[in-house]
Amino acid sequence: MKKIKILIGSLALDAQLNNTKTAKTIYAKLPLKGKTNVWGEEIYFSIPVKCPPENPKRLVGLGDLCYWMPGPAFCIFFGPTPSSCKGEIRPASPVNVIGRIDYELLEPLKQVEDGVKISVVKAE
Repeated sequence: MKKIKILIGSLALDAQLNNTKTAKTIYAKLPLKGKTNVWGEEIYFSIPVKCPPENPKRLVGLGDLCYWMPGPAFCIFFGPTPSSCKGEIRPASPVNVIGRIDYELLEPLKQVEDGVKISVVKAE
């Protein structure tokens, strides 16, 4: 597992990427920078990385980091989205799960707004 840091405004969140091909491809392209888009309790931003579907998921878990193929985008899920039914976290369309943020670090994400600077970097 590769360790990364997600910087959103004044927030600095530690996270881990899994060992999928998608996660390895994204890790090789770090650092990635952009501006946040907020969709329910998901933050995402466009990234210049093209990856094919890799065991794509229609539902994800709390704290999952994902790659959304149509964007392409890096996504952070910390609760329900406008597509979710009760008790689930549903992306707009299937995503590749590439890692996760610890549950304890998710609460501050609820304060993030559209257009905030975001970057994903390799952790030292």
